[in-house]
Amino acid sequence: MGRGADQSYCLLMSATRNDVALQRLKVLEESQDGFFIAEMDLRFRGPGEVLGTRQSGLPDFALASLVADQTVLNQAREAAEALLATDPALERHPILRQELQRRYEKLMGGAILT
Repeated sequence: MGRGADQSYCLLMSATRNDVALQRLKVLEESQDGFFIAEMDLRFRGPGEVLGTRQSGLPDFALASLVADQTVLNQAREAAEALLATDPALERHPILRQELQRRYEKLMGGAILT
């Protein structure tokens, strides 16, 4: 359905024969589900940096895939939230606190989040 009662059309054209580009066009051709299209785009591009400036490519961590490992990543998030609920300043986990601080400073280049 287009604007109002009029039928709409989308023409996808490319001069490339690159397999990945053609697969991306195929996803757009076959789906109107924005969530599916976004997930496939994530698979094609890679997640880049979650909090950084790089918008595509391989992430800094190579232990998990943001797409394929959602279950274990959710479990890790829940465990981190539980830990922070009982020890928000990580006073009982000084090594973890130091490592997180080091990574934060590396990621932000000394900038402070506001």
